[in-house]
Amino acid sequence: MEIAPGGGEEKPMGVFDGERVWVTNAGTGIGKAAALMFAGEGAYVALIGRRRPMLDQVAGEISNRGGSATVVPLDVAQRPAVQAATRRLLDAHGGVDILVNNAGTNVVNRRLDEITPEDWDAVLAANLTGAFNMVMAVLPPIRAQNSGLIINVASTAAKRVSGAAGIAYSASKFGMLGMSLSLTQEAWKFGIRACCLCPDDVNTPIMQRRKVKYSQDVLDQFIQPEDLAATMRLVALLPARTSVPEMIITPTNIRAYTPAESGVPS
Repeated sequence: MEIAPGGGEEKPMGVFDGERVWVTNAGTGIGKAAALMFAGEGAYVALIGRRRPMLDQVAGEISNRGGSATVVPLDVAQRPAVQAATRRLLDAHGGVDILVNNAGTNVVNRRLDEITPEDWDAVLAANLTGAFNMVMAVLPPIRAQNSGLIINVASTAAKRVSGAAGIAYSASKFGMLGMSLSLTQEAWKFGIRACCLCPDDVNTPIMQRRKVKYSQDVLDQFIQPEDLAATMRLVALLPARTSVPEMIITPTNIRAYTPAESGVPS
């Protein structure tokens, strides 16, 4: 595994100056917005994801803005690789303060009468097992420093099922919410806070995997990735004595799913 620095001549000063933030699926969408926000506020950011070219682009943007980032090509579903990457990051930077668990995927054929066992396995591995792998990777260092925040990016699919999300995605996000709430209940004694964000429709590339395609006007009404980054900023700036176990975020214009999206007969 190769780790490359993002660079930057002068690190910006901000509210997260000196913080070490790890962001999964940082090459696009919510993860990219989160990485740019934290780096813009002075944090050192580890850009974690499977697609090296996209991570390099984000690292370049951070560098051009005077920030600091490291590119970490990694499939979070692969536990030995996560453990190896964690050792290298900790050796290089001494610890981690915030983990943004954002890696996630979905499949095109996602309803009960369509999904294959292979697709089920792939979605659960990326969305739930991968998140667990990252939690277990950061627990020892943040427990040792008695301070840390884990932000888990789930979905309103963790609160209600729908054909639009599909059976595997819904199961994975229900699981992520359960994992995050378990952290809230158990990890506080080690100085660790956990927050599970449950956004509704977000205008990210995963929308292209839905069979129903949206006009730009509809996409503009969805939650935007930078909106989720602003939410993370709010959560991360709360005093250590205050925790937000879960938060539901919706577009102001809450749409009803069409039968084509939900799979429910009209």
